[in-house]
Amino acid sequence: MIDIRVWGEYACFTRPEFKAERVSYPVITPSAARGVLEAIYWKPQIRYRIRQIGVLRLGSQMALMRNEISSRQSDGDGICVEDMRQQRTSLILRDVAYRIQAWIELTGTGDANIGKHLDTFKRRLERGGCHQRPCLGCREFAAHFAEACDPADAPDASLRIPVGRMLFDTAYVVDAQAYATRKDDRLEFWRHDAGGVRRKALGYAERVFFDASVDKGWMRVPESKYAEIRRLEGSNGVS
Repeated sequence: MIDIRVWGEYACFTRPEFKAERVSYPVITPSAARGVLEAIYWKPQIRYRIRQIGVLRLGSQMALMRNEISSRQSDGDGICVEDMRQQRTSLILRDVAYRIQAWIELTGTGDANIGKHLDTFKRRLERGGCHQRPCLGCREFAAHFAEACDPADAPDASLRIPVGRMLFDTAYVVDAQAYATRKDDRLEFWRHDAGGVRRKALGYAERVFFDASVDKGWMRVPESKYAEIRRLEGSNGVS
């Protein structure tokens, strides 16, 4: 099992129901936790299953004015930032720390030696190596990481937070027909087949939510949601 501690000065795990301004969940989401692990080590042959997340430092909320752009870049066209720049207020978290416990599962796309991937992850963790710098929700909010092996890495057992409806993860669904009709949320993305070959896929993104709560310092992640993600995406892994 993977067991790491991550912390940072700032974090923002954006609630998707807020459109104009960014508002962070009070704790890290399972998808953001997965993103931290993938930044340390990622291969198309594996997927991380977040088991539970411990809150070591809840942090405090703060408002931050940031420059953003008013629309997304699409269809490979360039954009002029000066024409689309907007100042928006974000409600973010400051001085947070979490403990992430997760399993590695195989996606069925190539190498089936799960022990090799676990050993590689642990070697990178020991020396502080990563594929790219992990972040806490937004790219500019860099995260530090280390193995969780100290007694101080135990969450506060008195911490209880009723988070409510939280984003679990996003399923990337292959559906060429939906791509042609759902112009607002259609996507082109890369998918690895059973032979490990990367192919472009057409489809859309489907968000999956769950009822989250922090009890005795831990937020448990429901196993049933991973089955839902697999059902939406199909049997093979997605990258």
